[in-house]
Amino acid sequence: MKPPVDRIHLSQTAKDQLIKLKRHTKIEQWNILCRWGFCRSLAESSIPSPIPIPADSNVQITWQVFGGELADVLIIALKQRCHHDGLGTDKETLARQFRLHLHRGIGYLAGDIKLKKIEDLIAISLDV
Repeated sequence: MKPPVDRIHLSQTAKDQLIKLKRHTKIEQWNILCRWGFCRSLAESSIPSPIPIPADSNVQITWQVFGGELADVLIIALKQRCHHDGLGTDKETLARQFRLHLHRGIGYLAGDIKLKKIEDLIAISLDV
């Protein structure tokens, strides 16, 4: 299945937030934390604000590394969400919405004051 982007370029803010999440959860891989963030944002009922997100950090992840074994499932989830939000599923829309959901989700996780360890991350997924 064709991914919405080939490479994911994170903002410096997202990088800083991921560093905080790595420290709290002890999850060392950027891609796993990014996956959690993306799914956290998809679970929200609101559409992410269409804000510009700079690609100003040195963190880049390929889609295959980001998605791993779930790559196709994540593409389907994104397409379903875009369809549900009435946004269309063309490549440009998917890429934009992916980037917005990813960064919003990372921000949600990093801003959650209850998230202090990996068990809290799991609890968040059960509460949403």
